[in-house]
Amino acid sequence: MILLRKSCLFVLCLLASTLQAAPEASTSPISSATARAEFSVGKSTAPDAEELTRLLRAFLEGASKNDLAAHQRFWADDLIYTSSSGQRLSKAEIINEVSKEGPPKFGAETTVFTGEDIRIQQYDTTAIVAFRLVGITSKGDKKETAEYLNTGTFLKRAGQWQVVSWQATKLLPKETKP
Repeated sequence: MILLRKSCLFVLCLLASTLQAAPEASTSPISSATARAEFSVGKSTAPDAEELTRLLRAFLEGASKNDLAAHQRFWADDLIYTSSSGQRLSKAEIINEVSKEGPPKFGAETTVFTGEDIRIQQYDTTAIVAFRLVGITSKGDKKETAEYLNTGTFLKRAGQWQVVSWQATKLLPKETKP
């Protein structure tokens, strides 16, 4: 359960940072597939920024409920996921964990995920989404907040965006930062 929640936090952080950005367009002569790149900090000009942001937010909402369908839709079959604890996971492994855990039980601890500071760079049918994932876990009357920086690589295949790579890094609590 902890590994799954940490994985969800990582994924959510990545998506959130990618979805908010202010644009600075750049062109690359490397190939026609990468000829147009969009970088944004604040509001994004990436052509599919709104769609990617909606996808990320829907996933985070589903991940907060441990929704199996949300995970199946979000992750590509060839996913490489690196958790903040350094574990590599495939889509099949994530789906297995989500299936075992199931939806939150009444009275059990719950975590709500949100994405902040979203940045999106789009290169035709490839997009990089980076964001700060915030997970607020409720344990009875106590709340704990954890933050992660997440970066995800999305590919658009058959008209559908999915994550093929994800990296999560846990941020230190503010009181322990130098």
